[in-house]
Amino acid sequence: MANVRPRTHVLFGLSLFAIILSGCAAQMGADGKMVLKLPSEVVSDQWAAKGYVGPQACASCHEQTYNYFRDHGHPKKIRPAAEAREWGIPLPEGYTWDDISYVIGGATRKSRYIDQKGFIITKTGPKKDQPGKNQYNIATGRWVNYEAGKELKYTCGRCHTSAYVQEGNQDGRPGMVGTWAFPGITCEECHGPGKAHVAGPTKANIKVDRNDAACGKCHIRGAKEKIPAGGGFIMHHEQYNELLASPHAGKVSCVTCHDPHKRAAISQKMGCDTCHAQQAADFKGSRHEKSLVKCTQCHMPAAGKSAESFGKYVGDIKTHIFKISLGPNDQMFTPDGKFATGKLTADFACLSCHASRDKAWATAQAKGIHTRGR
Repeated sequence: MANVRPRTHVLFGLSLFAIILSGCAAQMGADGKMVLKLPSEVVSDQWAAKGYVGPQACASCHEQTYNYFRDHGHPKKIRPAAEAREWGIPLPEGYTWDDISYVIGGATRKSRYIDQKGFIITKTGPKKDQPGKNQYNIATGRWVNYEAGKELKYTCGRCHTSAYVQEGNQDGRPGMVGTWAFPGITCEECHGPGKAHVAGPTKANIKVDRNDAACGKCHIRGAKEKIPAGGGFIMHHEQYNELLASPHAGKVSCVTCHDPHKRAAISQKMGCDTCHAQQAADFKGSRHEKSLVKCTQCHMPAAGKSAESFGKYVGDIKTHIFKISLGPNDQMFTPDGKFATGKLTADFACLSCHASRDKAWATAQAKGIHTRGR
């Protein structure tokens, strides 16, 4: 038994082997801990000259925050193929990983793919000549069409990368519009260049902007005064537009409720009862409370769609309008369906669960719902 190696050594060896295979590097930090070096997080000389240091420099002091960040969707807005392939996502028909330069998304809802010239793949099939089936929807495992057959440059860098500038072509790829310091949203996109802070950490030499407009730089579509829609749902990533249309506007910011370093599912910093104590007290002991219904199920239904919808009133992104409007003539969308009205109607709030009912029933039943069945 003396020659049997502890299992932890075996696991460490396998982990290190996986790191080497994925193109990452590992080195021992000053504190004796193994530090994972992702190639896409290494700062180039060009960006280092502008004061950028990369996420690994932040990890040396903020290890737990960095670990949460790595699990977040923000850094996965776009990643090099060598890293994205480790997530186990499939490829469009006719392609190998050698054909792919970057993957867009792939963390929670969908993934799209960029070829070696920097263009978003819009043709698939054995000969790569069939328009469509170029977006993979994670929840259902479906391939769907996105701008099928078009020549599509990657123009999303403003909200998918860190320290983006519109000039040039990233990596010299003609389909890539603009250049950036790091793919995905990393620490310095929100906190600014970190060189001075790493050299002498103080609160004065790092940016911490808790205003909802800071998140609204990217969580927006079109003019902030409108909420674009299509196909019976709010279009994705419009939380800022929705927040401004809600009663929360000017009273709370995004970080009042969310820790921006964590996935939304685990980022809630406080409960609704912190501000809505009376409603929470009324709800206690009600029929819905006993059925384990949570505030967000009714006040933040999935009225937005990014990849898939799961019913007439069930998308895959929660709305941030919050207040349920019970007027008999209230409508969720404008007559042409191109915009949300800023009103969360009872059909979206109630019929995702009560699917056999209609809007008139939902509107009537929603009145006094907090205390019903106590």
